[in-house]
Amino acid sequence: MAEHSRIPVIKHYRGNCHVFVERTAPEQMALKICYNSKVQRPGVCNAAETILIDDAIASTFLPKLAAELGRAGVELRGDERARQIVPELSVATAEDWDAEYLDLICAVGVVDGIDGALKHIERHSSSHTEAIVTSDDKIAERFVSEVGSSTVLINASTRFADGSELGLGAEIGVSTTRLHAYGPMGAEELTTTKFVVHGTGQLRQ
Repeated sequence: MAEHSRIPVIKHYRGNCHVFVERTAPEQMALKICYNSKVQRPGVCNAAETILIDDAIASTFLPKLAAELGRAGVELRGDERARQIVPELSVATAEDWDAEYLDLICAVGVVDGIDGALKHIERHSSSHTEAIVTSDDKIAERFVSEVGSSTVLINASTRFADGSELGLGAEIGVSTTRLHAYGPMGAEELTTTKFVVHGTGQLRQ
């Protein structure tokens, strides 16, 4: 356990990954990204565990999302606002927002735009991976700027938070501690640098 270690530890912590579907998101793109993020391989740390939907589009988008994920056998656990739109959703408890299910289970919440999404992610994120689906470049820039997770994606599946997919070679793990490595780790992140200087009598003035 990291709490009892006497040496620095790089932690591969929980992957409580979020997808935020913003009000300008292309609907079909958003459905595909949510589906892939949750269903493609649910038992891994970069699978989506929470989907947040902008209140401006929730009434039309959420029923389609519930149907799409339902066909794949995903159990959706919704907050009160989500269940007002799709009453068949299971009730999300306080523990659901911090859960790494590693299964075909997903929490769904309706939020007040980008502000609500950022507030929710700040409170519940494990600093692993967050994604936004949007057509608004300024909103995307704000999401990237204000989300502190090791991988942040715009209009792409959370499943791309992977060392191999990001060009690091074979992935060793995903560091959710910021020093010295943060995010997907390849061999380079597990090496240290040694500086060797060859001189011919140089002195610092």
